[in-house]
Amino acid sequence: MAVLEWLRFLAGAALLLMGLGIFVIEMIGVFRFRYVLNRMHAAAMGDTLGIGCCMLGLIVISGWNFTSLKLFLVILFLWLSSPTSSHLIARLEVTTDEEPEKHYRRIVMGEECGTEPEEEGNAAATER
Repeated sequence: MAVLEWLRFLAGAALLLMGLGIFVIEMIGVFRFRYVLNRMHAAAMGDTLGIGCCMLGLIVISGWNFTSLKLFLVILFLWLSSPTSSHLIARLEVTTDEEPEKHYRRIVMGEECGTEPEEEGNAAATER
């Protein structure tokens, strides 16, 4: 029985360390990226995956009891709320950005990518 407890502890510790590693990578991404949407993407993905791994590690360490059920409900809530709030913040940034051409290119449906619109005075228009 002691061997199973050690295996459970090692699996939980591995998940906790993996979650902490994901948090460190997230922090590096937040400080390295320049544009707010890139920073927010790194933070949102890191939070969702890092918290999930850390909480799963705590569930494995604590065993199957009422505490593990509560931790699972915390994971479920954070997995639903973090992407939703990140999406709302991203929409706010896109709608209030004063210089969108500096950061990204908008594509309108129906336009062909990579082609310039024909002007009235160019040679192709005069041949018709």
